[in-house]
Amino acid sequence: MRDTLLIALYAFAGAAVTGLAGAGVLRLIRRRSLTASLTVVAAVGIVAMLAGTLAVAWAMFLSPHDLTVVTTVVAMAAVVSLATALLLGRWVVARSRALTLAARSFGDGGDFAAPDGPTTAELESLSRELAATSARLAESRERERALETSRRELVAWISHDLRTPLAGLRAMSEALEDGVAADPGRYLQQIRTEVERLNGMVGDLFELSRIHAGTLSLAPTRMSLYDLVGDALAGVDPLAREHGVRLVGDRIEPVPVEVDGREMSRVLGNLLVNAIRRTPADGTVAIAAERSAEGVVLSVTDGCGGIPEEDLPRVFDTGWRGTHARTPPAGAGLGLAIVRGIVEAHQGRATVHNIPGGCRFEVLLPAAAP
Repeated sequence: MRDTLLIALYAFAGAAVTGLAGAGVLRLIRRRSLTASLTVVAAVGIVAMLAGTLAVAWAMFLSPHDLTVVTTVVAMAAVVSLATALLLGRWVVARSRALTLAARSFGDGGDFAAPDGPTTAELESLSRELAATSARLAESRERERALETSRRELVAWISHDLRTPLAGLRAMSEALEDGVAADPGRYLQQIRTEVERLNGMVGDLFELSRIHAGTLSLAPTRMSLYDLVGDALAGVDPLAREHGVRLVGDRIEPVPVEVDGREMSRVLGNLLVNAIRRTPADGTVAIAAERSAEGVVLSVTDGCGGIPEEDLPRVFDTGWRGTHARTPPAGAGLGLAIVRGIVEAHQGRATVHNIPGGCRFEVLLPAAAP
């Protein structure tokens, strides 16, 4: 028993010294290739066994012949172990380099494609994560391209819409200044109308900038949809009369909601104005408010004749306007983008779909707590 303990002690001492030396070497080459680290690990195992064997041989006074046999066996094991470590290291390094080259592709704007062939579980997991990241980056780039296109369209349309009233204001002001205006009162009234229109465009831009910057502050209060819709209908009634459009609001349930009254009035106003302007004379614009399984649904139905299916996904984009609405008084295409921004700030959802003869805009809002 005592001899066994001594053998174990000498073997452990020799292996421990070798292990400490190997740990030091690994620390020094920690920034080198994985092949070098695997080779060091294999060498540590072999040298530790050899050191333990030599220590035991020295303590137990083995014969030179026996020591030669043991050393030869250890040397052969060392050759096989080091060769295996080198092959494994080179294989792992090759797979890592292939993965690096594949990862570089989606960093340059391409899509990630995992390299073919077998690999370790860790590298396979890394490949899956890189593929998922590549997909997210592709979606982000697509959104960025869509936003950039939307910004360009918005700048172009706003420039167009500003140029027309500004040119009119300049001409009318020059006519008044030169005293050649046949009806100064009418000119002044027209100037006021154009200024109010420009003021509305600037207000829409400011509201949209707050929405995009995430600085839209809400002050939710509990109110009835009946009152909210009633105020919105009263506000757009003169415009409806001017366009010869009939307003219908006979499906309004007195459902309580927690909303910012001012911002939600803007949502309803934008939807109703948009519907009135696109509904032919003698047409009908209907507004409804009712409960649903998901919350409360506000809907505005018009008689615009429908929206092309390919345009439906873009209706709420900033600056988007249908082809028939690219000229004044359609505005700069900000109204529906503001609607979506305000509704989403209320944790709701704005959607649109076609119906026979027109389309229906729906706003889903969370129901107020009982």
